[in-house]
Amino acid sequence: MIKEQQDIDPRAAVESLRAALAGTGIVLPSLAVDIASPRLRLVDLGRVRADVAARLADALRKGDWE
Repeated sequence: MIKEQQDIDPRAAVESLRAALAGTGIVLPSLAVDIASPRLRLVDLGRVRADVAARLADALRKGDWE
């Protein structure tokens, strides 16, 4: 079950995503909390090389989604 937007700490979300990606060998170097918009609780995924984006897409396709 996905929590409401207001209930999710963006720092916790960043660390959770970083850990999940690390489990697949994917690193998003610019992954961070967007400090320019604290009320929106945005996560900045940053820029990645094309090969990393392709690996991320592949990992998402293979994932077990609800």
